[in-house]
Amino acid sequence: MANLTPAQKWVQLQESLEEERMKEERMQDVLLLLEHLVEREEATVKIILDCLYDVGSANLRNKWIRSRSLNGLTKAIAKRSKPVFRLVAMRWFKKNAPQLITNWLQGKVSF
Repeated sequence: MANLTPAQKWVQLQESLEEERMKEERMQDVLLLLEHLVEREEATVKIILDCLYDVGSANLRNKWIRSRSLNGLTKAIAKRSKPVFRLVAMRWFKKNAPQLITNWLQGKVSF
């Protein structure tokens, strides 16, 4: 295998480059599909973010607030801040999640 002619080396290089280009194109397709999925399923993403907010705020309250009276106050604050969280989280999710998921998936199929 080490005794390849220059022509054979050239063919191998071209095949390798074509394969790399195909992989990059397919991962770009995955990114575009994820972007479209996020746009099409915006309501689902909002529900997921709401669930994560509820769980996260409950965990923070339980970890940091021991007083029952303060716990009630923090619940009220969490309810009032939820719309702001939704807006910021949705913008962040649309901008970053497709690329992050694509990178994660690419890592799963790379050996």
